[in-house]
Amino acid sequence: MTGVDADVRNPAPNGVQAYPSLAEATMVWARIAALSFGGPAGQIAVMHRILVEEKRWLGDDRFLHALNFCMLLPGPEAQQLATYVGWLMHGVRGALVAGLLFIAPGVFAIMALSWVYAALGDVGLIAGLFFGLKAAVLAIVVQAVVRVGRRALKNRAMQAIALASFVAIFLLGAPFPAIVLAAALIGWAGALAGLAAFRPGGGHGAVGKRHVADGQSLLGEEHIERGHAAARGVFIAGIGALALWLAPVTALVLLAPGSVFADIAVFFSKLAVLTFGGAYAVLAWVAQEAVGTYGWLAPGEMLDGLGMAETTPGPLIMVLQFVGFMGAFREAGWAMPLVAGTVGGLLATWVTFAPCFAWIFLGAPWMERLRKNTALSAALTAVTAAVVGVILNLAIWFAMHVIWREVVAWQAGPLMLDLPVLHSIDWAAAVLSAFALAVVFRLKLGMVAVLGGAAGMGVVLHILGLA
Repeated sequence: MTGVDADVRNPAPNGVQAYPSLAEATMVWARIAALSFGGPAGQIAVMHRILVEEKRWLGDDRFLHALNFCMLLPGPEAQQLATYVGWLMHGVRGALVAGLLFIAPGVFAIMALSWVYAALGDVGLIAGLFFGLKAAVLAIVVQAVVRVGRRALKNRAMQAIALASFVAIFLLGAPFPAIVLAAALIGWAGALAGLAAFRPGGGHGAVGKRHVADGQSLLGEEHIERGHAAARGVFIAGIGALALWLAPVTALVLLAPGSVFADIAVFFSKLAVLTFGGAYAVLAWVAQEAVGTYGWLAPGEMLDGLGMAETTPGPLIMVLQFVGFMGAFREAGWAMPLVAGTVGGLLATWVTFAPCFAWIFLGAPWMERLRKNTALSAALTAVTAAVVGVILNLAIWFAMHVIWREVVAWQAGPLMLDLPVLHSIDWAAAVLSAFALAVVFRLKLGMVAVLGGAAGMGVVLHILGLA
């Protein structure tokens, strides 16, 4: 099962093939990649507008089915959604084109910004620029909580799952994979029990204002089933992606144990396997481990990296390239730290995204055969609700490290959390964060305006000696 082949394309009324060629699709995927700002919510909205509403290459139901599956996978759901749709349309080649183009702009942009940051990040206007970006990023993460919550928390059951998820990770330090598994099991059991809250339509709402049925799109139901030879081909592609991912990890563990490169390879490989629910959920774990456990960068620098990812096209999870860069830049011990950082950043990117292709190649054919399974749909919906609680935890974590200069750990029995030291408040950061929140929620300005305005104000505050 490798997607839509030439023999199943839909002819136009004049007999000309209306189904897009791979070359035409490549141009569209490049356009989507260039417009993929604003994190997963914005990127998914761009894909829906272009693929469903404008091109009508697939319908709403098919798009949401693919999105639900990608929300359940570890890693960045927007990039995996592009890979899934690319596979549906043009098989393995289409998946590679869509998936690689989606991340290419971010790889080059984040690497360039990482070089600038490593050389000049603590100097003059650069420091003010990133000071402003931190406030904008905080507003964007809070906005993500609201947007995803409105879409996912359609009833009290979903709201309860989100609340339980937040309490588990914020107060109890529960591992995110366990939270996702518990939510999926609750959704699955609720559907099998016939509870109304877990029936189809109880989770995701429509993505976009205009509904396009599968029958109105070029990728209709007749394109679901494929022959066994094609299925073997996509399975082999999945195994190949796994091998390309694990080969450098194994080599580094065996040949350079204890090095920062081995640590990067192993840590980000764990992320690729164990972090579910998209980029915002991944960041909660990265912030905890990269800052607290490995000491690769400070909490403020984590926010700087997120600001880079928010201001460049591509997946928000591309911030991991910055984390890998800074870790190797400081820990490798090379005479050329920028070269070490480049290797570390590219290694982090490789082990983060190579598994994404494997998950799609190995899982998408199976998911296509289970499109009508209501229990699976309910499990996916419950996972999305749990992710809302995780993103809320991330928003609070960011707020504490942006607005206060000092944070202390507090524990009482099973309860453990970080608390800000109140007298260490950074009033400039607090005012700028409040301004960014007002711009996002009251003025409803776009992502570029919010990030650019906050960055400019950060520079001004730095010049005035207030930041």
